[in-house]
Amino acid sequence: MHHVVLKRLGQAIFTMWIILTVLFFLFRLGLPDPTVALVSEGLSPEDRARIAARFGLDRGIFTQYFIYLRNVLSGELGRSFHYNAPVAGIVGDRFLNTMALMLPAILISYLVGPLLGVLLAWKRGSRLEVGGISGALILRSAPMFWTGMLAVMVFGIWFGWFPTSGMRTFPYEAAHFFDKIFTLDFLHHLILPATVIGLYYLGLPMLIMRNTMLEVLGENFIEFCQARGMSPARIMYAHAARNALLPVITQLAITIGLAVGGQVVVEVVFSWPGLGLEMFNAVRTSDYPLAQASFMLMAAIVLMLNLVVDLIYSWLDPRVTYTAAR
Repeated sequence: MHHVVLKRLGQAIFTMWIILTVLFFLFRLGLPDPTVALVSEGLSPEDRARIAARFGLDRGIFTQYFIYLRNVLSGELGRSFHYNAPVAGIVGDRFLNTMALMLPAILISYLVGPLLGVLLAWKRGSRLEVGGISGALILRSAPMFWTGMLAVMVFGIWFGWFPTSGMRTFPYEAAHFFDKIFTLDFLHHLILPATVIGLYYLGLPMLIMRNTMLEVLGENFIEFCQARGMSPARIMYAHAARNALLPVITQLAITIGLAVGGQVVVEVVFSWPGLGLEMFNAVRTSDYPLAQASFMLMAAIVLMLNLVVDLIYSWLDPRVTYTAAR
């Protein structure tokens, strides 16, 4: 078991190195020169060269690459070109803001969605199943920027029930992150964007659970449970659902990992100061250190969660072994 875990960890580290390398060369070869945004037109070539040297842009690309790897290993993520501030502090603040929005929405959708998926599989062929599948497809196909603007217009402007932008009502000064979010004012700002995101994500686990349940219900152990006289509800939720959860858990890990980048359109519509909006601005302004750190954080969390999911598999389904998971 420990050998397999170490092998998985080694694979994750190698994959992370590949991702870091791709990000480094992708941003430097595919984006404009960042010094264009850093200097004004009136500066002399000597001043421009000094600014480039300040950020290490005057060195060869491979020299920059090895310095970049060394800094990442030492925990130094560099300095933002745009903010002229340490990248770690900017990414950390935006990351917490994004998680405060995305995690409640995703977790609720992945708690409610599988339960509804079990219900749809139980009621296969009924009007409830047709209505549930239709509703899930509508929620997944509706663009979030459209549902977001619709929610702002109806519940924010027409009825005035919820704020239309930001995390808190300005002006405010929070002593720390927990002081920022553990307030009724934050909850009031959270409800509308979290509902838009939650409804969008709800359909995916519901449909995955429903389809997987239909496959599980045809297996032999279900017939054994029926022969023992178990009630349909117990068979569905206590036995079939546990085995059908595997693909849902996998999708949850991927969704949470990608959620680190936030939902740019939702953050724009609701003016939410999250990491997704910051990643968009970093790419737009060729802010290499900020963009690299943001995407690196997303990739690291996806890899870590996939490793955790592999370990959870054997607990959810004893038939899945570490050897088979390789």
